[in-house]
Amino acid sequence: MQLGTRWSVGGDTPGNLPEAVVAAVRRVEGELAAQDVDASTWRWTLTWLERKPVVELDDGTVIRYDAAADTAHVHEPSESEADDDDF
Repeated sequence: MQLGTRWSVGGDTPGNLPEAVVAAVRRVEGELAAQDVDASTWRWTLTWLERKPVVELDDGTVIRYDAAADTAHVHEPSESEADDDDF
């Protein structure tokens, strides 16, 4: 069993993340900085699903790892997505 963890935006990523995921995390953080988003209190959450890392940012951005292609895919939240309050 692998346990997840949390870390702050701009902080050190866990050592067991594939390089493609680390690069995707840094790319997202760079985009936030370029847009002058104050993410100083935001955190990343790492969970493991079927032995693959899934990383989620407090704003809902999710990074999933494709082990077969050794790539990471960023899924940003959209305003059109229904939230729990929508009926």
